Amino acid sequence: MASSFGTLFRVTTFGESHGGGVGVVIDGCPPRLPLDEPALQADLDRRRPGQSRLVTQRDETDTAEILSGVFGGHTTGTPIAVLVRNADHRSGAYEHLRDVYRPSHADFTYDAKYGFRDWAGGGRASARETIGRVAAAAVARRLLAQVAGVEVLAWVEQVHGITASIDPAEVTLEQVEADPTRCPDPDAAAAITTAIEQARTPGDSLGGVVRCVARRVPAGLGEPVFDKLDADLAGGLMSLPAAKGVEVGSGFAGTRMTGLAHNDEFEPGDDGPRTTTNHSGGIQGGISNGADIDVRVAFKPTGTIASEQTTVTRDNKATTLAARGRHDPCVLPRAVPMVEAMVLLTLADHWLRQRAIDVLPPLQDVP
Repeated sequence: MASSFGTLFRVTTFGESHGGGVGVVIDGCPPRLPLDEPALQADLDRRRPGQSRLVTQRDETDTAEILSGVFGGHTTGTPIAVLVRNADHRSGAYEHLRDVYRPSHADFTYDAKYGFRDWAGGGRASARETIGRVAAAAVARRLLAQVAGVEVLAWVEQVHGITASIDPAEVTLEQVEADPTRCPDPDAAAAITTAIEQARTPGDSLGGVVRCVARRVPAGLGEPVFDKLDADLAGGLMSLPAAKGVEVGSGFAGTRMTGLAHNDEFEPGDDGPRTTTNHSGGIQGGISNGADIDVRVAFKPTGTIASEQTTVTRDNKATTLAARGRHDPCVLPRAVPMVEAMVLLTLADHWLRQRAIDVLPPLQDVP
């Protein structure tokens, strides 16, 4: 099972939802970066369960322990290991799922691949696996902020049929965190809260869209063919639980525009050329152009719901299932730091890859 991501800033996550703990090993972080456990905890607290009535009520503090790679408050350049111990895991609550496949969940596909699965909490298919990603991304966030002033911020743009009106150039972390929905449009946030509660009451769930911007990303990050920046962003984001689609810049809406309308024209800027629009989402030819990177991620409704559905057993016998346990009626509020995490990890990796090749002085006479 592939559990690693990245080339130079490489992270490997481990652990299961109802095992002893979950965590990550970060390999490739440069030495001398200021880092301590509270720096990780701020991001982990944003994704932990039980933070509001809109999410799963599993009671976890998700306290990070740095086991290696940090000395005297700074990274040493060696692998950083971070562990978060599971405390409120109730495997018995999943006993009814031992031999039954949840519709639109990974139960059947894990059995098909491995011939065996961890039915207690979903194992590696649980969103609890993303703790390691968020912890690693907290390191990437500090690195990118220090070396390039990069800021990565995500928010809930849509839940079900409710779409927020938000200016991506102006939205702030304080606005995002002001409401449990993580939607910085107050009117939309109120409607989203009502919709989630109305869906949860009869045992249903909702999906939606998280939008993310990365500001002050330097031009030149990304590879020209297979490891294009937008390709790696899409791959990382699509690896998140329940993710079903990714758009960069105009995305599918760009197909309804003409080239003249869609092209991002250039003008002189203080630090070099800049675009007058950003339909490209900050990436052209697979390489960052210095504009804000702008992505949207679509998340399906939570698969584990309390409403009765038809399914089959491991023996392929027809049955019905009304799932029990503690589950998010909508993954969007907690998906926000997860989306930020994959954007941060991708950018940190490509920043280091660019540093690895950009070592010679500029040509005086360009051919």
